Amino acid sequence: MADQVAMKLELVSVPVSDVDRAKAFYVGQAGFTADHDHAVSDELRFVQLTPPGSACSIAIGTGLSQMAPGSIEGLQVVVGDVDQVREGLAKRGVDVSEVSDLPWGRFVFFADPDGNRWAVQQLVQPG
Repeated sequence: MADQVAMKLELVSVPVSDVDRAKAFYVGQAGFTADHDHAVSDELRFVQLTPPGSACSIAIGTGLSQMAPGSIEGLQVVVGDVDQVREGLAKRGVDVSEVSDLPWGRFVFFADPDGNRWAVQQLVQPG
């Protein structure tokens, strides 16, 4: 539609129980970049983290959401080489699944310390 304004999904809130533990996991183990960490008060802290190469970030913190820690499932990133990503995650101590080959992609799965669940997909071309 010619009159549509572009809407880009750029931030997803991920509920965690311990912001420092989650930030350490996402940066130190999952390989995300720490973009922003600002405590406005004891009740409000905003931490923005971005997967490598992604246009969409996640937000963790205090006072950001009413969602229960660990309640997110189905977060997904797409990569060029799932084997390489799996190897890196495992090397950094992430409990990551073996590679699953499915008709719509190759996947590995992991969860953050609260249980928020992620899928890592490598797209496959029908052969």
